[in-house]
Amino acid sequence: MRTMGLDVGSKTVGVAISDAFGWTAQGLETIKINEEEKQFGFDRIGEIIKEHEVSKIVVGFPKNMNGTVGPRGEASQFYGRELERLFGLPVVLWDERLTTMAAERVLLEADVSRKKRKQVIDKMAAVMILQGFLNSQN
Repeated sequence: MRTMGLDVGSKTVGVAISDAFGWTAQGLETIKINEEEKQFGFDRIGEIIKEHEVSKIVVGFPKNMNGTVGPRGEASQFYGRELERLFGLPVVLWDERLTTMAAERVLLEADVSRKKRKQVIDKMAAVMILQGFLNSQN
């Protein structure tokens, strides 16, 4: 059974999946969503859950630097509740402060072009969220 990691934004959801042992996270894809139009990508998430035999979902939880929860954090809480309701799997909210900035730094250091960074940043952030969770479990 694998764990899925999600970096939820207003326009995309980065998806990562663990290996079968729960040791490493690999980037899978970026799902286009439209929060304003209530299109959240849950159909695709369901396909991934079945395809990879996911037993747990980790959703990035962007808190403010002072620990309070702002609008993006509330959106992640909503997304997590909907995942639990729709798929009946345990959902863990994982503090993701600075994750996207760290992913951006890794891609910059690897000299990835701006266009390519834009395409992979959410998937990379999902990997960092999931790997942080997996490291805490092992």
